[in-house]
Amino acid sequence: MADHLDWGRESDPAALRGLLRCPVCKEPLRLGSESAVCTASACGASFPVARGIPILINEKASLFSPAGILAQDDGGPGPSKPRFWRKWESRIVPSISKNWMAERNYRRFFEALRAKGGVPMILIIGGSTVGEGLGRYLRDPAFRFVESDIYFGPRTGLISDAHDIPFADNAFDGVIIQAVIEYMVDPERGVREIHRILKTGGMVYSETPFMAQVHGGRYDFNRYSHLGHRRLFRGFTETASGPVNGPGMVLAWSWKYFLMTFFAGKRARSLAHLFAHFTAFWLKYLDGYLITKPGAFDSALGYFFMGEKSASVLPDRELIEGYRGLWELR
Repeated sequence: MADHLDWGRESDPAALRGLLRCPVCKEPLRLGSESAVCTASACGASFPVARGIPILINEKASLFSPAGILAQDDGGPGPSKPRFWRKWESRIVPSISKNWMAERNYRRFFEALRAKGGVPMILIIGGSTVGEGLGRYLRDPAFRFVESDIYFGPRTGLISDAHDIPFADNAFDGVIIQAVIEYMVDPERGVREIHRILKTGGMVYSETPFMAQVHGGRYDFNRYSHLGHRRLFRGFTETASGPVNGPGMVLAWSWKYFLMTFFAGKRARSLAHLFAHFTAFWLKYLDGYLITKPGAFDSALGYFFMGEKSASVLPDRELIEGYRGLWELR
């Protein structure tokens, strides 16, 4: 691999050369400054390198193509906002969202990885920007990171589709997939890939929405209850799981989408968006109290799962014993 390729960001590129795999056939890649080529003669697939970033997409099995990715801006596959508005929106418009658990969960996740010894290598799926609660660890030299996404972004080091992760089996100590699963057409396939690339005893941290409206347009496919999310990771031993955003945020988001439903024009919808944020931002603070209540397991905006790669699969009869909500009390 050419030394100037900064696709690992916080990682050591030399340590990753032997781990790259063709997303089509999973054979080793030969990576250069302008392209990455599969070394298997029966495959011979070639992938572009742009801005020093490999674009490793199995085009026949993905919604995305290298050509389409090269044509997009840094805002992702959906509609983009003007850069000046992206910069000022977070400063002047109060957010209706707050992740109450990410900092606590990441502390537990990274402490567990640190306890295993060595310098853990972690793949971040959806890492074009810094996930909530993750920033401090990205600067910690005790960990190495590969930050991947499906589009160019401030921190994208590798472009790949999570349905076909372009790395060898047993390559990583940890995987983080925060607010990505809702955008996957086949999450079970993606989770199988995560299981494949993790070492024995490797850890995964996932967050995904439940009672949240569509926020990814045509690329938004899935919602999971607490147990539904747990079943998705049934090949892992659970360390912890539960709500990350509570019913207060559900109300705030519902109010916002309710108002925006009245309008089709972009300007009117933008005004409804602003009105909703200024009138409902306070609801998220109720979740500071509600997030750990049993009722939140039935009514949260989203859930997290943290677990360790297992050789066994959680039976569905054991799965339902993990229910922690209040539905039976109705």
